[in-house]
Amino acid sequence: MMTLGIDSSTQGTKAVVYDTAGRRVVASAAVNYGKDLPEFGSPDGFLPNADANVRRANPAMWVKGLELVLSRLRDAGAPMGEIAAVGGDAQQHATVYLDADGNYSRAESPIWMDASTGAEVAELDARFGGALRTRTGSPAIERFAAAQVMKFAREEPEAYSRTARVHLLSSYLTSVLAGADAPIETGDGAGMNLLNLQTLSWDADICAFAAPGLLAKLPAVHRPGDAPLRLAERFAEFGLRPGIPVAPFTGDNPASLVGCGAAEPGCAVISLGTSDTFFAAMRDFRTDPDGCGHVFGNPAGGFMSLSCFKNGSLARDHVRRDCGADWTFFDETAFALTPPGNGGRRAFPYFETEITPKHDATGIEANFDWEASAPEVKIRAVVEGQIANMRERTRWIGDFGTIFVTGGASRSKGILATIREIFGADVRTLDVPDSAAVGGAILAARAGC
Repeated sequence: MMTLGIDSSTQGTKAVVYDTAGRRVVASAAVNYGKDLPEFGSPDGFLPNADANVRRANPAMWVKGLELVLSRLRDAGAPMGEIAAVGGDAQQHATVYLDADGNYSRAESPIWMDASTGAEVAELDARFGGALRTRTGSPAIERFAAAQVMKFAREEPEAYSRTARVHLLSSYLTSVLAGADAPIETGDGAGMNLLNLQTLSWDADICAFAAPGLLAKLPAVHRPGDAPLRLAERFAEFGLRPGIPVAPFTGDNPASLVGCGAAEPGCAVISLGTSDTFFAAMRDFRTDPDGCGHVFGNPAGGFMSLSCFKNGSLARDHVRRDCGADWTFFDETAFALTPPGNGGRRAFPYFETEITPKHDATGIEANFDWEASAPEVKIRAVVEGQIANMRERTRWIGDFGTIFVTGGASRSKGILATIREIFGADVRTLDVPDSAAVGGAILAARAGC
């Protein structure tokens, strides 16, 4: 069976055609929003804003990215007519707001990097306290839908009143593909502070507190075993067969869990992307005692734990450019010139407000003279600082003998060696870095069976 997996991430859209029998990618294509869709003015996947806590995007850009990546697959000769099912994922936490006619009632969608809802988070904490974490798997979080909808309803009440649907980006793109209102899949829905993980239903109390009428504005919840949707007629222009199953998209991290072959407990995954994430499957529902980590649904069944570090690849690229280094120097040479441990020198790049643990955007914080140090010392200090912080904040999940590493930075020999040294684990990379898209293709196969 051939399936199509689509990954709508922060900086672009990727798609793979996957041969389920051979377990291999037979065709792929990618779109970079900054390079390929400059008309949206989002070089890093979001609209520039003077307030570093505001991170939003034009939702039309995501639809355009979807259409363009399908065009590129078709034009490259991918076997579009043989595809039997479609699945995929999207960056978690991004929300899309539609009126009754399916038009955008909110022109800019908050994405996972948005941290402008501190006041709303404080109110959720005051009202629900620890119960929010035990019900939804996470404490109140700025980028999650509950706080984002609260802020939108207060600041733009007329636009909120016109809103008929509050979608996640994952369910919105599924809706686009199916030409119908799609449900929210539980793996991604868990990252909203609205889904009760004990019942796998929307929590009526939290919804009522967040905004008036919110419960009626949310799509249905999709549970494992529910029937898939069907591909809309208009996608025939890309060579796809209308009517084939469309599996509800999940979040990028749950999709990567499946794509990495880690949907069962026993190993962990580190995804090195715009953000860095650490996640693993869990049989039982339990939460981080420090309140930093999260619990989401596992698309393959059960739960998954996750800790997200906002200053990931974009922060490393910032340091690389400041050091005047190319990627070969950053990924290899700097680590050949410095010893593991770096003589105790560590640095933490806070170019974005960090979420694990919470920390303001203060730039580089180092325990040595940053400005006077050589580029290779700075680079190792930052990478070791990031990985050491990751290890400390994920101890609650457990110890793992094997760690799979994926994402663009998984090609870096220096980063892989640092993970191996700090975690003391067998570190393996995937043959295909685009694990989220592969995970979407695997989930599509299950829907198409």
